[in-house]
Amino acid sequence: MEHSLFETTYLKLLRHIPFLIAVLKHGITAFGGPQVHLGLMQHRFVEKRKDVTSEELMEYNAFCQLLPGASSTQTLILIAFKRGGISLAFLTLLVWILPATFLMILVAITYNYFDIRTGLQSFILLQPMAIGFIVSATIVLYQKAINSLITKIIFILTAVFVFVAFKSPWAIPVVIIVAGIVTNFSQKRIPNDGVAPKAVNWGALFIFIFLFLAAGILSEEATRKNWEQHKVINVFENNYRFGSFVFGGGDVLIPMMYEQYVARPNSDRVKKNKRDVIKISKEAFLMGAGMVRAMPGPVFSVASYTSVMALKEKTMPIQILGAVMGSLGIFLPSFFIVLFLFPIWQNLKKYAIFYRSLEGIYAAVVGVMLGATLHLIGGVSIKMEYYSTLTLAAYIFVFVASTYLIYKQKIATQWVVLSTIALGFLLTFINTHWPF
Repeated sequence: MEHSLFETTYLKLLRHIPFLIAVLKHGITAFGGPQVHLGLMQHRFVEKRKDVTSEELMEYNAFCQLLPGASSTQTLILIAFKRGGISLAFLTLLVWILPATFLMILVAITYNYFDIRTGLQSFILLQPMAIGFIVSATIVLYQKAINSLITKIIFILTAVFVFVAFKSPWAIPVVIIVAGIVTNFSQKRIPNDGVAPKAVNWGALFIFIFLFLAAGILSEEATRKNWEQHKVINVFENNYRFGSFVFGGGDVLIPMMYEQYVARPNSDRVKKNKRDVIKISKEAFLMGAGMVRAMPGPVFSVASYTSVMALKEKTMPIQILGAVMGSLGIFLPSFFIVLFLFPIWQNLKKYAIFYRSLEGIYAAVVGVMLGATLHLIGGVSIKMEYYSTLTLAAYIFVFVASTYLIYKQKIATQWVVLSTIALGFLLTFINTHWPF
């Protein structure tokens, strides 16, 4: 019995609903940034669902670290691409960014009417929880990827280098490339039964270039002629440009946004030209930059917050429209770039020089996770003198409990996250009423 195209598409989508539900759960519980996201992907999509192997996950993540855009988002896109092609990859992108985008829009709108700074303190324990997630994943991946003297050396040196140069956008790409070069001197053979390379999707590149040029031209024209809703177009263009050129994730994106939305509008050149450019107050911007760290999902979702604030003088429907445009603008480049370049990477793996590099790349990925862990622990230790004794005890408890529950007990991450948030509210209440 033959099915229509619509029926075939519907049946395929139905088959992938459990995967999309898993992506939604991941989007709700993935606190802590790219390194934590990788650990949660290992837990959910490798160990529980077996959508990919640990080796594939590390390869995807390492490859995405070399690209501009949101690396954890691109890694998830590749998992979906392997499972169901381009259509599932796009649906996965939308499902993944939905929780974070919704929450950041809500934060932006709430900020305009209420003081939410006190409420932010209740999320204080998410940081040690995120560190615990990274540690548990690092242990698992270490057991799989570090199996020789050279991989141990790469692992240690990578961890030290990333810890020292964590803020540099080039730190992670550099160590991945160097690690790949080092293990290329081995005589490791290419297996004959490897995954067949996929055809290069030139359409993704053409769409990426077209949107980049069209957004730039339309944004300039709308601003020059002062169209009524020109800032909505400006928001899309700004975020599409950010998503196309940002290497290094949210730690690089946020300073670029600060320059665009806070510093540049106050420059003498812009004031002299008297152009109606997007402007966000320093206080409002820093609130969003801090709040996005307390949210699940990608740090790039800060774009939905800045888009609402950029349209603060507009009506709420226009603000929400701008947030949707800004969110699509920041994530679409990641989608097109990774789908265009990944098949090329697969084709290159047919050659020994690239295949032999994978062993070092896997070791470097695990080293990056350890370096990120040390960096985060260092950041917490610097602030310890400002914490109460009870808060310090809660930090240590949450860190140890999170590591144990995820690594040993395999507890679902959403329960760990919800428990941590509840404990954070209790801690804030106690510190407010009975400080000691």
